[in-house]
Amino acid sequence: MANKETVQDAHDQVQLHGKACDIPHFESRDLVVGEAIKAKAEELAKLIAGSREVQFYQRAEAQIKGNDRIQGLIAQMKKKQKEIVAFESFNNASMVAKIEAEIEALQNELDGIPIVGDFQQSQSDINYLLQLVMSIIRDTVSEKINVESDSGSEPDECID
Repeated sequence: MANKETVQDAHDQVQLHGKACDIPHFESRDLVVGEAIKAKAEELAKLIAGSREVQFYQRAEAQIKGNDRIQGLIAQMKKKQKEIVAFESFNNASMVAKIEAEIEALQNELDGIPIVGDFQQSQSDINYLLQLVMSIIRDTVSEKINVESDSGSEPDECID
């Protein structure tokens, strides 16, 4: 269906461009990623997966999963969060407040463990790395689009 132009597609194209011109209209669901782009994206993903930030994250995650104290604190927090939901359904605000204070104490204890802080920092570092990559891609594509649009003239029959 993506390759067949329907009457509605032609109507949409006229609405978007002012008259029927040769500029195709694509829905995001119809776009197909080119194989070269997909291959480069996979290559970039492998580079990121092998970065020192990701390796540190994986080591910290393994240490956290293997630490009984940390896992116990996390389990207690999850249990108390379920208790809060139950007491909220009974409109028992005093018990909710008490349990929230207990969760905060558990969270403070968890945050005081060095590997937890290291893990959180590694998550932040990876997020920064991914945002940086996305910004570079966005800026490079935008720059390329602007350069190409400045160098060419618009088609005569599709000017608004």
